[in-house]
Amino acid sequence: MYQTLQTLHSYLAYVALAILILAVANAIFGLLSKRVFNMHKDLRLSLYALIFVHIQLLLGLVLWFVSPSGLNAIQQFGMGDLTAAARLLAVEHPFINIIAIVLITIGWSRHKKFMEGHKKFKSIAIFYGIGLLFILSRIPWAVWLN
Repeated sequence: MYQTLQTLHSYLAYVALAILILAVANAIFGLLSKRVFNMHKDLRLSLYALIFVHIQLLLGLVLWFVSPSGLNAIQQFGMGDLTAAARLLAVEHPFINIIAIVLITIGWSRHKKFMEGHKKFKSIAIFYGIGLLFILSRIPWAVWLN
């Protein structure tokens, strides 16, 4: 079960990141070009990014509880005896990604309050963009690329 969850979490991360990058780029280009917020293309792209990062969060939380490098590592070794790589997987990656997904959710909620397209694009660009930077900063690249 652990290996299946880890594989699913890893492969879905590519999809979630791709859609999130597209949503941020779309919001930036929409803001710069001052175009009208399209309820079919722009809304759906932002919504799909939100959905995929939340699915990724749920998979990650389940994985964190069953993983030998997640909660079990903290319980077994304590916080002081974790290596840098183990600390990244057990603490930093989940914590920063939860913050990132909260920011993305705030961006989605804020954009719904606005009627003007540039404000919608601005909300999505800022909050999704910061969330994307947080996610990219805490991806365990050494593990993920192997």
